[in-house]
Amino acid sequence: MRSTLLVALIVALPLQAAAAREIRRDAVPEAFWGTWAPGDHACKDGDTSAIALSAKAYAGPSGTCAIVYVTEIPGRGGAIYSARMSCTGSGAQAQKKAIANLIIRADNAEQISTGPSFESLVARHRCAATAPAGKQK
Repeated sequence: MRSTLLVALIVALPLQAAAAREIRRDAVPEAFWGTWAPGDHACKDGDTSAIALSAKAYAGPSGTCAIVYVTEIPGRGGAIYSARMSCTGSGAQAQKKAIANLIIRADNAEQISTGPSFESLVARHRCAATAPAGKQK
């Protein structure tokens, strides 16, 4: 009986510590604001594979979404962000709302990886004229 209680306690403590490291934010960090494309060649007007991020909005292949909140989680190479979004449909489904998630991981100052899950992350480069104010080169 005591060994079962001890094992349960040992398992529960790390789970509480992991949850305590998560930070909930109201917006996407400013370092990620701008337009991001899968490759340098894709940063052209009308490119459908590019995504645009701002403090409270996402626009891209998944449609247009409002950022509800962002969770920051520590990772090996730096923080990993998970944005919870409320997306609206287009055309006949404009009244329909859907919830979506977007993982954002910084690879370096000019490249991030994004996707709905870790298995589907896509490397994206910042499009030239879209760095946040004070961050442009």
